Amino acid sequence: MLDNLLFLAPPITASIILAGILSYFGNHILSRGIIFIDIAVAQIAALGTMIGLLIGFAEESFIVQALSYVFTLSIISLFALTKFRKQLIPQEAIIGIIYCLGLGLAILLAEKIPGGSNFITKTITGNILWVTWDKVWSILLLFLAIGVIHIIFGKHFIRISSSPNDYPYSPGRTRLYELLFYISFGVVIVKAVPVGGIFLVFILLIAPTAAATLFTGNWKTRFILSWIIGILGSVVGIYLSYNLNISNGPAIVCLLGITVFLLTFLKMAMKNKNANTSQNIL
Repeated sequence: MLDNLLFLAPPITASIILAGILSYFGNHILSRGIIFIDIAVAQIAALGTMIGLLIGFAEESFIVQALSYVFTLSIISLFALTKFRKQLIPQEAIIGIIYCLGLGLAILLAEKIPGGSNFITKTITGNILWVTWDKVWSILLLFLAIGVIHIIFGKHFIRISSSPNDYPYSPGRTRLYELLFYISFGVVIVKAVPVGGIFLVFILLIAPTAAATLFTGNWKTRFILSWIIGILGSVVGIYLSYNLNISNGPAIVCLLGITVFLLTFLKMAMKNKNANTSQNIL
């Protein structure tokens, strides 16, 4: 029993960290209505990694990591700086095109890299069960630094997220805040995907926040509730995957996805019950 707990301690800690940072960003992403941006950003990051592998560098080398950041921050900066009040092309369409372009190029590169298809699979599904303490501490320190930035500028980011189709500040100032927000978001995605995989990162970003939004519109309460939901889904998923010998990423994804629907039905039942109670009183 003790050996099992020691083995599961790093992945559980990593899942708690990921659930926290992604729940925070999930509140912003859901409010902005750009649901699939993390998948697009993650795919572009993976594309940068694959180019480094094609050149001949190791996956964990500085060059490969740098290429991943360069690709990600270039795309995310372009996305932040091209926000307009009236979009000729909806941002979701742009996100979808970026994702398909990144995935298409990655598949083409995979044909030229030994084990390229395995890398794509690993990028999508992840394997948080085998994360090490070194990786846990590295993402914790980086995410704490990101947290400090958002503590300082958080009120501006929230104001912009609460007005997705408008400029709460002057266009230049709004774009600067957007640039800072998206760069920090891109850094988080680049570090989170190698730990959890694209699917797990996406579900932790969206599902807990979507579930929390059913019950509250307050930013702080929604963040805390979504973090709790993300932690519970991740921990239970890791435990089940370890004991049932199934893939950990898909297990967590399925649990959190089912949780959203169950909470939706619960909310509908509560609403119908309250409506019936009100009618009986009248």
